[in-house]
Amino acid sequence: MQGTVDGFSYGLVTPLVAYLMACLGGALGLRCTTRALLVAHSWRPGWLALGSAAIGSGIWTMHFIAMMGFSVEEAPIHYDKATTYASLGVAIVMVGIGIFIVGYKGASGTALFTGGTITGLGVASMHYLGMAGMRLNGKLEYNTFTVAASVVIAMAAATAALWAAGQVRGLMWSVGASLVMGLAVSGMHYMGMAGLSVHLHAAPGSTSGDSPAALLAPMLIGPLAFLCLAGVVVMFDPLMIMGKPDWAPAEHKPGVPAHPAVEHTGRRAPLRSRRDEAQRRSRTPQGR
Repeated sequence: MQGTVDGFSYGLVTPLVAYLMACLGGALGLRCTTRALLVAHSWRPGWLALGSAAIGSGIWTMHFIAMMGFSVEEAPIHYDKATTYASLGVAIVMVGIGIFIVGYKGASGTALFTGGTITGLGVASMHYLGMAGMRLNGKLEYNTFTVAASVVIAMAAATAALWAAGQVRGLMWSVGASLVMGLAVSGMHYMGMAGLSVHLHAAPGSTSGDSPAALLAPMLIGPLAFLCLAGVVVMFDPLMIMGKPDWAPAEHKPGVPAHPAVEHTGRRAPLRSRRDEAQRRSRTPQGR
Protein backbone atom coordinates (compact mmCIF):
# COMPACT_ATOMS: atom_id res chain seq x y z
CA MET A 1 0.00 0.00 0.00
CA GLN A 2 1.39 3.36 -1.04
CA GLY A 3 1.22 6.19 1.48
CA THR A 4 -0.08 9.64 0.62
CA VAL A 5 2.98 11.88 0.90
CA ASP A 6 2.69 15.63 1.46
CA GLY A 7 5.93 17.60 1.43
CA PHE A 8 4.29 21.00 1.94
CA SER A 9 1.96 20.61 4.90
CA TYR A 10 2.50 24.29 5.83
CA GLY A 11 2.49 25.58 2.28
CA LEU A 12 5.47 27.73 1.30
CA VAL A 13 6.40 28.57 4.87
CA THR A 14 8.77 25.68 5.46
CA PRO A 15 10.53 25.89 2.04
CA LEU A 16 11.15 29.62 2.47
CA VAL A 17 12.39 29.37 6.05
CA ALA A 18 14.53 26.38 5.12
CA TYR A 19 16.06 28.34 2.24
CA LEU A 20 16.84 31.28 4.53
CA MET A 21 18.57 28.95 6.99
CA ALA A 22 20.64 27.42 4.20
CA CYS A 23 21.62 30.92 3.08
CA LEU A 24 22.51 31.94 6.64
CA GLY A 25 24.70 28.91 7.23
CA GLY A 26 26.29 29.31 3.81
CA ALA A 27 26.94 33.03 4.30
CA LEU A 28 28.59 32.52 7.68
CA GLY A 29 30.58 29.51 6.53
CA LEU A 30 31.82 31.07 3.31
CA ARG A 31 32.61 34.29 5.13
CA CYS A 32 34.74 32.39 7.63
CA THR A 33 36.43 30.52 4.79
CA THR A 34 37.21 33.76 2.99
CA ARG A 35 38.44 35.27 6.24
CA ALA A 36 40.72 32.27 6.79
CA LEU A 37 42.48 33.05 3.51
CA LEU A 38 43.37 36.52 4.81
CA VAL A 39 44.97 35.65 8.13
CA ALA A 40 48.15 34.10 9.36
CA HIS A 41 48.41 30.32 9.44
CA SER A 42 48.07 30.28 13.22
CA TRP A 43 44.52 31.67 13.00
CA ARG A 44 43.45 29.80 9.87
CA PRO A 45 42.33 26.51 11.50
CA GLY A 46 39.99 28.35 13.86
CA TRP A 47 38.23 30.24 11.07
CA LEU A 48 37.99 27.13 8.90
CA ALA A 49 36.56 25.09 11.78
CA LEU A 50 33.99 27.81 12.50
CA GLY A 51 33.07 27.92 8.81
CA SER A 52 32.68 24.15 8.66
CA ALA A 53 30.41 24.10 11.69
CA ALA A 54 28.35 27.01 10.32
CA ILE A 55 27.76 25.40 6.92
CA GLY A 56 27.09 21.99 8.46
CA SER A 57 24.63 23.43 10.99
CA GLY A 58 22.98 25.54 8.32
CA ILE A 59 22.28 22.71 5.90
CA TRP A 60 21.21 20.40 8.75
CA THR A 61 18.80 23.01 10.09
CA MET A 62 17.54 23.67 6.58
CA HIS A 63 16.84 19.97 6.05
CA PHE A 64 14.81 19.47 9.21
CA ILE A 65 12.89 22.71 8.89
CA ALA A 66 11.87 21.48 5.45
CA MET A 67 10.97 18.11 6.99
CA MET A 68 8.53 19.85 9.33
CA GLY A 69 6.33 20.19 6.27
CA PHE A 70 6.67 16.51 5.34
CA SER A 71 3.93 14.12 6.37
CA VAL A 72 2.40 10.80 5.39
CA GLU A 73 -1.38 10.87 5.71
CA GLU A 74 -1.78 7.24 6.77
CA ALA A 75 1.10 7.02 9.28
CA PRO A 76 2.59 9.22 12.01
CA ILE A 77 6.29 10.05 11.71
CA HIS A 78 8.86 9.89 14.49
CA TYR A 79 12.59 10.56 14.46
CA ASP A 80 15.41 8.58 16.02
CA LYS A 81 17.49 11.17 17.91
CA ALA A 82 20.79 9.28 17.66
CA THR A 83 20.59 8.99 13.87
CA THR A 84 19.32 12.55 13.54
CA TYR A 85 22.24 14.01 15.48
CA ALA A 86 24.66 11.67 13.72
CA SER A 87 23.62 13.31 10.45
CA LEU A 88 24.63 16.68 11.92
CA GLY A 89 28.05 15.28 12.85
CA VAL A 90 28.54 13.80 9.39
CA ALA A 91 27.65 17.13 7.78
CA ILE A 92 30.13 19.12 9.89
CA VAL A 93 32.99 16.61 9.51
CA MET A 94 32.70 16.10 5.76
CA VAL A 95 32.11 19.78 5.03
CA GLY A 96 35.10 20.51 7.26
CA ILE A 97 37.37 18.19 5.28
CA GLY A 98 36.42 19.92 2.04
CA ILE A 99 36.83 23.41 3.48
CA PHE A 100 40.23 22.64 5.03
CA ILE A 101 41.48 21.31 1.69
CA VAL A 102 40.50 24.54 -0.04
CA GLY A 103 41.68 26.66 2.89
CA TYR A 104 45.22 25.27 2.70
CA LYS A 105 45.58 24.21 -0.94
CA GLY A 106 43.65 27.02 -2.62
CA ALA A 107 40.32 27.33 -4.40
CA SER A 108 41.47 26.14 -7.80
CA GLY A 109 42.39 23.05 -9.72
CA THR A 110 42.51 19.68 -8.05
CA ALA A 111 42.12 21.11 -4.55
CA LEU A 112 38.87 22.86 -5.48
CA PHE A 113 37.47 19.78 -7.21
CA THR A 114 38.41 17.52 -4.31
CA GLY A 115 37.17 19.91 -1.64
CA GLY A 116 33.93 20.61 -3.48
CA THR A 117 33.27 16.93 -4.10
CA ILE A 118 33.80 15.99 -0.45
CA THR A 119 31.71 18.92 0.76
CA GLY A 120 28.90 18.04 -1.64
CA LEU A 121 28.97 14.42 -0.59
CA GLY A 122 28.76 15.63 3.00
CA VAL A 123 25.59 17.57 2.18
CA ALA A 124 24.06 14.55 0.45
CA SER A 125 25.12 12.18 3.24
CA MET A 126 23.52 14.44 5.82
CA HIS A 127 20.27 14.45 3.86
CA TYR A 128 19.94 10.70 3.39
CA LEU A 129 21.22 9.82 6.86
CA GLY A 130 18.67 12.25 8.29
CA MET A 131 15.99 10.52 6.23
CA ALA A 132 17.18 7.16 7.59
CA GLY A 133 16.36 8.49 11.07
CA MET A 134 12.65 8.66 10.23
CA ARG A 135 10.47 6.08 11.94
CA LEU A 136 7.07 5.24 10.52
CA ASN A 137 4.97 2.18 9.76
CA GLY A 138 6.33 1.79 6.28
CA LYS A 139 9.39 1.71 4.05
CA LEU A 140 10.99 4.63 2.22
CA GLU A 141 11.70 3.99 -1.44
CA TYR A 142 13.78 6.25 -3.69
CA ASN A 143 14.02 6.76 -7.41
CA THR A 144 17.63 6.10 -8.45
CA PHE A 145 17.72 8.93 -10.99
CA THR A 146 16.52 11.63 -8.59
CA VAL A 147 18.95 10.46 -5.89
CA ALA A 148 21.84 10.66 -8.36
CA ALA A 149 20.67 14.09 -9.56
CA SER A 150 20.45 15.38 -5.99
CA VAL A 151 24.03 14.26 -5.27
CA VAL A 152 25.32 15.92 -8.43
CA ILE A 153 23.54 19.15 -7.50
CA ALA A 154 25.11 19.05 -4.02
CA MET A 155 28.63 18.55 -5.39
CA ALA A 156 28.26 21.24 -8.06
CA ALA A 157 26.84 23.71 -5.55
CA ALA A 158 29.58 23.06 -3.01
CA THR A 159 32.32 23.42 -5.62
CA ALA A 160 30.88 26.69 -6.92
CA ALA A 161 30.49 28.08 -3.40
CA LEU A 162 34.07 27.21 -2.39
CA TRP A 163 35.36 28.74 -5.62
CA ALA A 164 33.47 31.94 -4.82
CA ALA A 165 34.87 31.98 -1.28
CA GLY A 166 38.38 31.79 -2.69
CA GLN A 167 37.92 34.82 -4.94
CA VAL A 168 38.11 37.27 -1.98
CA ARG A 169 36.20 40.06 -3.76
CA GLY A 170 34.14 41.63 -1.00
CA LEU A 171 31.06 41.26 1.13
CA MET A 172 28.53 41.37 -1.70
CA TRP A 173 30.40 38.61 -3.52
CA SER A 174 30.07 36.42 -0.44
CA VAL A 175 26.37 37.27 -0.06
CA GLY A 176 25.71 36.36 -3.68
CA ALA A 177 27.56 33.08 -3.28
CA SER A 178 25.57 32.22 -0.16
CA LEU A 179 22.27 32.89 -1.96
CA VAL A 180 23.30 30.58 -4.77
CA MET A 181 24.49 27.95 -2.31
CA GLY A 182 21.22 28.18 -0.35
CA LEU A 183 19.23 27.73 -3.54
CA ALA A 184 21.33 24.74 -4.58
CA VAL A 185 21.17 23.04 -1.16
CA SER A 186 17.41 23.54 -1.03
CA GLY A 187 17.14 22.30 -4.60
CA MET A 188 19.15 19.23 -3.69
CA HIS A 189 16.81 18.53 -0.77
CA TYR A 190 13.60 18.82 -2.77
CA MET A 191 15.08 16.95 -5.71
CA GLY A 192 15.78 14.03 -3.39
CA MET A 193 12.33 14.29 -1.84
CA ALA A 194 10.69 14.32 -5.28
CA GLY A 195 11.92 10.77 -5.85
CA LEU A 196 10.66 9.50 -2.49
CA SER A 197 7.69 7.23 -2.05
CA VAL A 198 6.43 5.47 1.06
CA HIS A 199 5.28 1.88 0.99
CA LEU A 200 3.15 1.27 4.07
CA HIS A 201 3.04 -2.00 5.94
CA ALA A 202 -0.26 -3.80 6.41
CA ALA A 203 -2.60 -2.70 9.19
CA PRO A 204 -1.02 0.71 9.87
CA GLY A 205 -3.10 1.16 13.00
CA SER A 206 -3.66 4.52 14.66
CA THR A 207 -2.42 7.63 12.89
CA SER A 208 -2.42 9.82 15.99
CA GLY A 209 0.84 11.23 17.27
CA ASP A 210 2.98 14.31 17.56
CA SER A 211 3.37 16.47 14.48
CA PRO A 212 6.78 16.62 12.74
CA ALA A 213 7.12 20.24 13.88
CA ALA A 214 6.61 19.28 17.54
CA LEU A 215 9.14 16.46 17.22
CA LEU A 216 11.82 18.42 15.39
CA ALA A 217 11.59 21.85 17.01
CA PRO A 218 13.48 20.89 20.22
CA MET A 219 16.29 19.33 18.14
CA LEU A 220 16.82 22.57 16.22
CA ILE A 221 17.47 24.77 19.26
CA GLY A 222 21.16 23.91 19.56
CA PRO A 223 22.18 24.43 15.90
CA LEU A 224 20.11 27.61 15.70
CA ALA A 225 21.83 29.00 18.80
CA PHE A 226 25.21 28.12 17.31
CA LEU A 227 24.39 29.91 14.05
CA CYS A 228 23.43 33.01 16.02
CA LEU A 229 26.71 32.85 17.95
CA ALA A 230 28.70 32.37 14.74
CA GLY A 231 26.88 35.35 13.26
CA VAL A 232 27.94 37.51 16.21
CA VAL A 233 31.58 36.43 15.79
CA VAL A 234 31.55 37.27 12.08
CA MET A 235 29.73 40.58 12.56
CA PHE A 236 32.24 41.81 15.16
CA ASP A 237 35.28 40.67 13.22
CA PRO A 238 37.26 43.81 12.27
CA LEU A 239 37.80 42.63 8.71
CA MET A 240 34.20 41.62 8.02
CA ILE A 241 33.98 44.17 5.20
CA MET A 242 36.96 42.54 3.50
CA GLY A 243 39.59 44.89 4.78
CA LYS A 244 43.19 44.31 3.90
CA PRO A 245 44.63 40.96 4.94
CA ASP A 246 46.81 40.73 8.00
CA TRP A 247 49.84 40.32 5.80
CA ALA A 248 49.12 43.23 3.41
CA PRO A 249 52.32 45.19 2.64
CA ALA A 250 50.41 48.49 3.05
CA GLU A 251 49.94 47.74 6.75
CA HIS A 252 53.67 47.29 7.42
CA LYS A 253 55.01 50.31 9.29
CA PRO A 254 58.65 51.34 9.75
CA GLY A 255 60.13 49.78 12.85
CA VAL A 256 57.38 47.16 13.11
CA PRO A 257 58.41 43.63 12.06
CA ALA A 258 56.38 42.09 9.29
CA HIS A 259 53.93 39.35 10.17
CA PRO A 260 55.80 36.10 10.90
CA ALA A 261 53.55 34.22 8.49
CA VAL A 262 54.95 36.28 5.60
CA GLU A 263 58.05 35.25 3.84
CA HIS A 264 60.11 38.13 2.48
CA THR A 265 60.63 37.16 -1.11
CA GLY A 266 61.13 38.97 -4.35
CA ARG A 267 63.04 42.28 -4.61
CA ARG A 268 62.28 43.76 -1.22
CA ALA A 269 64.49 41.42 0.83
CA PRO A 270 67.66 41.85 -1.26
CA LEU A 271 67.17 45.65 -1.24
CA ARG A 272 66.92 45.69 2.54
CA SER A 273 70.02 43.51 2.80
CA ARG A 274 72.06 45.87 0.62
CA ARG A 275 70.89 48.87 2.60
CA ASP A 276 71.81 47.25 5.92
CA GLU A 277 75.20 46.25 4.56
CA ALA A 278 75.86 49.81 3.38
CA GLN A 279 74.95 51.22 6.80
CA ARG A 280 77.22 48.72 8.53
CA ARG A 281 80.13 49.66 6.31
CA SER A 282 79.55 53.39 6.85
CA ARG A 283 79.92 52.87 10.62
CA THR A 284 83.13 50.88 10.23
CA PRO A 285 86.36 53.03 10.47
CA GLN A 286 88.41 53.12 7.31
CA GLY A 287 91.20 50.68 7.15
CA ARG A 288 89.75 48.32 9.74
